[in-house]
Amino acid sequence: MQLEIGGPGYFFSPALSPDGSALYFQAVNAWGGYGKNDFWQVTFTLVADFNLDGLVDVEDVVIMTEHWGKKDPLCDIAPWPVGDAMVDVLDLAALVDRIDSMLVAHWALDETEGIFAHDSAGEHTGTVVGVPLWHPDAGQVDGALEFNGTTFVLADHVRSPAAGPFCVLAWVKGGAPGQAIISQQGGVNWLMADPATGALMTELSKGSGLSSQAIITDGNWHRIQFLWDGTNRRLYVDEVLVAEDTQVGLAGSSGKMLIGCGKNMAPASVWKGLIDDVRIYDQAVKP
Repeated sequence: MQLEIGGPGYFFSPALSPDGSALYFQAVNAWGGYGKNDFWQVTFTLVADFNLDGLVDVEDVVIMTEHWGKKDPLCDIAPWPVGDAMVDVLDLAALVDRIDSMLVAHWALDETEGIFAHDSAGEHTGTVVGVPLWHPDAGQVDGALEFNGTTFVLADHVRSPAAGPFCVLAWVKGGAPGQAIISQQGGVNWLMADPATGALMTELSKGSGLSSQAIITDGNWHRIQFLWDGTNRRLYVDEVLVAEDTQVGLAGSSGKMLIGCGKNMAPASVWKGLIDDVRIYDQAVKP
């Protein structure tokens, strides 16, 4: 990382704050200060979106590896805040931590017994309604939970879709047209199978939903994702972009989260199949 301060005047006596989060310096005749020698503060913000595409994801990891072992101020983000003049394992760890810090809910669904689906990222542990069928070795990331058409998970409110950029993703297997994977009680279905085709769709919008042509009810495992960056809605299946459009915003909701059934918990909306590793990020992240 390198820092350049531009503008009129002269700058001197830089000093880092004890926690390394800010830089203090003096300036003479700069920016219309209150005196001849003014004190200024610059607060550091970690920027890990190296390609400036609005996402912190695997593409940024690739960029970092391309500069591995080199002196590159773009990717030299650790130790915080000024780096160490080398892109190395410290920078990779900081990038991974940046991605993980955006994770606001994570139901791994790796339990082996009981009625609780624990949230490893927050305080949104869910309760299994119905008889839980845990499969510790049958998921794509360790275990998975089987939904038999009457079972679903109810968890506390995580965030409103209108609060800003976010994304939600999960692994799914099975299901049928019209069944939902993730929804918000009293809100909309975040991820579901299109009632007509069984393709991935979302109702997250301020108007109409967004449908794809990517079938997810074919009995195979699929990694599905909805991403909202503040302007664009995107649906992914197996990390491939399958539908996108622009929106002026998303409708808000304060409802509880539902995994494995629709917003109104209608019997026809309850998933019949496996769901694994459900994640909600508080930024537009494409892991």
